[in-house]
Amino acid sequence: MMAAAADGLGSIAIDTTQLNMSVTDPTAWATAMNNLGMVPVGLPGQQLVSDSICVPGFDPGLNMMTGITPINPMIPGLGLVPPPPPTEVAVVKEIIHCKSCTLFPQNPNLPPPSTRERPPGCKTVFVGGLPENATEEIIQEVFEQCGDITAIRKSKKNFCHIRFAEEFMVDKAIYLSGYRMRLGSSTDKKDSGRLHVDFAQARDDFYEWECKQRMRAREERHRRKLEEDRLRPPSPPAIMHYSEHEAALLADKLKDDSKFSEAITVLLSWIERGEVNRRSANQFYSMVQSANSHVRRLMNEKATHEQEMEEAKENFKNALTGILTQFEQIVAVFNASTRQKAWDHFSKAQRKNIDIWRKHSEELRNAQSEQLMGIRREEEMEMSDDENCDSPTKKMRVDESALAAQAYALKEENDSLRWQLDAYRNEVELLKQEKEQLFRTEETVTKDQQLQFLQQTMQGMQQQLLTIQEELNNKKSELEQAKEEQSHTQALLKVLQEQLKGTKELVETNGHSHEDTNEINVLTVALVNQDRENNIEKRSQGLKSEKEALLIGIISTFLHVHPFGANIEYLWSYMQQLDSKISANEIEMLLMRLPRMFKQEFTGVGATLEKRWKLCAFEGIKTT
Repeated sequence: MMAAAADGLGSIAIDTTQLNMSVTDPTAWATAMNNLGMVPVGLPGQQLVSDSICVPGFDPGLNMMTGITPINPMIPGLGLVPPPPPTEVAVVKEIIHCKSCTLFPQNPNLPPPSTRERPPGCKTVFVGGLPENATEEIIQEVFEQCGDITAIRKSKKNFCHIRFAEEFMVDKAIYLSGYRMRLGSSTDKKDSGRLHVDFAQARDDFYEWECKQRMRAREERHRRKLEEDRLRPPSPPAIMHYSEHEAALLADKLKDDSKFSEAITVLLSWIERGEVNRRSANQFYSMVQSANSHVRRLMNEKATHEQEMEEAKENFKNALTGILTQFEQIVAVFNASTRQKAWDHFSKAQRKNIDIWRKHSEELRNAQSEQLMGIRREEEMEMSDDENCDSPTKKMRVDESALAAQAYALKEENDSLRWQLDAYRNEVELLKQEKEQLFRTEETVTKDQQLQFLQQTMQGMQQQLLTIQEELNNKKSELEQAKEEQSHTQALLKVLQEQLKGTKELVETNGHSHEDTNEINVLTVALVNQDRENNIEKRSQGLKSEKEALLIGIISTFLHVHPFGANIEYLWSYMQQLDSKISANEIEMLLMRLPRMFKQEFTGVGATLEKRWKLCAFEGIKTT
């Protein structure tokens, strides 16, 4: 395709003689050639399009050899990336006219707009600085010149994301960065803006790039595998599993000379696998015997080959003697030509060549004669060996060796039979051991099941015992609490009985009516109930902090020192000397809790009259 484009554009090459510009100005010449999308010819310095961006195989100096005008492969008309701006020559951008807007290039003296690092497989660009009145149709109209657009995501904040169909279209869109966009002929701020085009990271682009990378990796792995398979030596054929049918076929193959090598490998693998057993021993023996019968065939083949080798040696010796006789004749010709009758008639150069040829032929003749003499010596040595073999002592040795071979064969057969007998014995012992193990395994299984069942029952009994012990402990604690409550109520009843007796005596002495006594009884019952409630609260509620416990202790000691009672203000003034932050309300709360905590001490069985009187003073009961 690039070659066709080059041929097409070569026909419209511009003649340098028709240009109306100064050829001596290199900057103007480079700018003009760059706008035309061509590499400058004959200018010093670097080319405008770098080698890393150009199509591989493109040679900028092609015009020097063929006379064809050089073509920039990054021309927008060819559908490739536009050339990047060179460092030493400023690129002059042109005004781009569209149907609904116009793009004005930025000042060429300003630095090019910056871009972020290009993400892999980037097909999406970020376009910022759009006019406020720019619509999606206008954006598509502007950026469709760069390539096919697959998606446009426009935001309300004057920017959008554009996704192209191919990666090289992104470079064309980046080329528009820095242009000033004006909608129609309006000069309103909402109709103008400076475009900033940059690479954008998109998950779809990265996913497609990863898919392509994985596809290339798969293709590379497939190519390498094909290459390895091509270079790998062929694997040996698979050896079939042993069966009686296959063994019969193998026995037939072993008798065939053409299939013997393949069949003997299968027989060897079967024996190494351990296919020989009591049932198949006879069949394997017949196959081994047929393999042994091939020894005679191999010896006959060796003898025929040796005979062929002897015949070849004889033919070689005869040919070598013929060559040697011809060498002798040639050397005789050279010797005759060097005699004076013929030697004087040759020129100097001819004499020199004849002398060289004679020496060369003599060397070859000597080498051939040495080789022939070596062959004759070897034959003489072999003849001497054959004569020694024909002696009667040698024959006796051969007979002895044959007898020894037969004895060795009989010994091997005896050993094989003994090994078979040992194998049968081992099989019988193994069968006995397997039967014993089966009986033992059944007994052990039953014993294990019984042990597991007993262990489970023991665990259940232990759990039941633990639950019963917990219940007993709970009941013991309840009994102790009931006993304490009973003793406490008995003590309260005794105290109340004594109080009732005292009140009766007072009533009799003072002459109160029966109604007063009923009120006192009601009061005592209320006190008992209140005491029970206080005991319950005492068990449920504890002291909140160490400070509260310390204050209660100080108040109790203060009241013990003042048996006839004291004001809250007097107690508060005393407590403020110890802690200035304490308030009267806290002291009242502590005084309300104090009788509940010490009522058992003041109203117990061993409580004195003084303690009871103090309790009554605390409770606010007037006593005489």
